[in-house]
Amino acid sequence: MRIFVYCLLLVCLGTIGARADEPEKLRIIGEARAHKVMTADGPLEITRAMTPCAKNKGWLQPIVPVEGIHPVSEIEVLQALNDDTFLVVDMREIEWHLKATIPGSIHIPYTEIAQRLDELGCKRVSGALDCAEAKKVLGYCNGPVCPQSPSAMKAMVREGFPVDKIYYYRGGMLAWDALGLTAVEGSL
Repeated sequence: MRIFVYCLLLVCLGTIGARADEPEKLRIIGEARAHKVMTADGPLEITRAMTPCAKNKGWLQPIVPVEGIHPVSEIEVLQALNDDTFLVVDMREIEWHLKATIPGSIHIPYTEIAQRLDELGCKRVSGALDCAEAKKVLGYCNGPVCPQSPSAMKAMVREGFPVDKIYYYRGGMLAWDALGLTAVEGSL
């Protein structure tokens, strides 16, 4: 995973000098704070600046948003797109989905996922959620700073969706786009 992040950073380094905004404090899961590291030249604060590669604001998300969720890379996304036991779900707001999405994915916004678990294969039986026949769900949003798919996954688990059937593509559309992978316009 470190190699992927390093390579992703290298893809974006050509734009590092063209920063339109002032750097902001590093935001980790909702908390803006100073993050200092010791270097050979003394302490240095790590900040985040919006660049053409780092397109969206947000908070750094963990690789595993809920214990038991499986983190995945582009390779597993590609495999899941051709696997009938999976649903690849774009969990972003409609505006983002309409601009570009992963081909073969379906769209269920993070704000609606808890009410639409039937589309993932769950059934209500005597008021209880039965997800024995549910497909594995591979969800994504806008990348490592996007809280939309982690929020959706937390809601799924809270509602009773099996955590072991959830797969998280943290790289999301940011990494997909940076790697030059095919994207298509979404639809309603």
